[in-house]
Amino acid sequence: MIKRDGHLTSLWQDTKQPYTTQPFAERDEWDVIVVGGGITGISTALRLQEAGKRCLIIEAENLCFGTTGGTTAHINTLLDTPYTTIAQNFGDDNARLVANAAKEAVENIKTNIRTYNINCGFSEADAYLFAQDNSQEKELEQILAATKAAGISAAFIDNIPVPISFTKAIRVKGQAKFQPLDYVMGLAEAYEKLGGAILQHCRVTGVENNELVEVETTQGIFKARDLIYATHIPPGVNLVHLRCLPYRSYAMAVLLSDRKYPEDLSYDMYDPYHYYRTQVVDGQPYLIAGGKDHRTGDAENTEQYLLQLEATIRKHFAVAEIKYKWSSQYYESSDGLPYIGSLPGQAEHIYVATGFGGNGITYSHVAAAILEKLILNDGSPYIPLFDPNRLKPVAGFKNFMKHNLTVVKDLVSGLFPADKLESLSGIAHGEGRIVDYEDDKVAIYKDEAGNIHALHSLCTHLKCEVQWNGAERSWDCPCHGARYDIDGNVLNGPADKGLEKR
Repeated sequence: MIKRDGHLTSLWQDTKQPYTTQPFAERDEWDVIVVGGGITGISTALRLQEAGKRCLIIEAENLCFGTTGGTTAHINTLLDTPYTTIAQNFGDDNARLVANAAKEAVENIKTNIRTYNINCGFSEADAYLFAQDNSQEKELEQILAATKAAGISAAFIDNIPVPISFTKAIRVKGQAKFQPLDYVMGLAEAYEKLGGAILQHCRVTGVENNELVEVETTQGIFKARDLIYATHIPPGVNLVHLRCLPYRSYAMAVLLSDRKYPEDLSYDMYDPYHYYRTQVVDGQPYLIAGGKDHRTGDAENTEQYLLQLEATIRKHFAVAEIKYKWSSQYYESSDGLPYIGSLPGQAEHIYVATGFGGNGITYSHVAAAILEKLILNDGSPYIPLFDPNRLKPVAGFKNFMKHNLTVVKDLVSGLFPADKLESLSGIAHGEGRIVDYEDDKVAIYKDEAGNIHALHSLCTHLKCEVQWNGAERSWDCPCHGARYDIDGNVLNGPADKGLEKR
């Protein structure tokens, strides 16, 4: 089983062994260093290696340690940000560009699978979006019109593949699904066969931009002409941290007693919405259901979201067993589109891909195509559309302001303790809590044996106060989404240093 960034185990990680990298010859310099060994980093590095670049992937843990190991792996042109919103924020022409980029991403996935003979359970599927009240019906009609105007094949449909009551539904063709770790490991193998290099368990600790980009790591200094952060969110302090909101989403892999597994992809229209699909793994079909998203660090009792999701599944399906349950992290941009391109405030040749929302499988391949064009100095109509330096004073402005007011509140609450909390004796085994101790705030976790794990409670990124995540047994930062394990080690950036032991 591969390791992932949480206490819970996903369907994918439990059925996959860690990737074993091949030895490689050291170089004085590389053409491109890609930081991050998930689907974005590996698919981007593969494209560049195919184009003749000498690439090095640096991964702090093991491949697919982050969200790639916890995705529900929907391959979509029907995006979380509806085409109504994209057209409103960016115009009709750009909505069509986004749709084209998504369609090309799906085709790129299919091409990779064919070219490298990757056995990953890929199958094409339709997507069904369904309304359950009058308000949702009106929104659905608008989404259908905007989706068709963007060039996506969609139409009203009388039936949906899940046993859930609905009032109106649309079907969108050209979607797909697969086993994500089989796919990504297949890409990694193809990349290495082309001469690409991978360093696992190697954490980047600093970057200096001189004549070449010098990347300081726990295994030495590596130099390259170009650097790509494919780390979900870039480390350090950057403008994109103020433009991205971190979220947790929950998922379950379920066995059904009636074996009525839905073959296609289905989505309701609640906020947050629920989503359903089936994947066969090692001969066994699983219903994969997800939802109950919330801002990272907003709740200590995160087990409640798993219970709510389970109740929703049991309401509609003949559940025999909840086989796996887990959560995962994603980032939403302030205006609904990812940030792919030059990292704001940095010198040339440093790039980023972030803010994918719930469409990481699709946007990872959009990012790979854009970053390849940028590094090869080729043009693309997608480059300005997804540029992290784009200025959209209207698009996403309310979300931008609301989020950063919350960040300011969390920063202040972290730096200036308020009410005194109860003594350590009130903490149960397996529980974490922020407590006041000797005029300081301390993140306390009591393990099942009764041992106390005490850490300073301020995130090492920008000193927000972390919050306990009971489901994943982690300390999560509500400001920019950094996460730490019970011993303070970094699970997710943008922090690049662990919490200090108290």
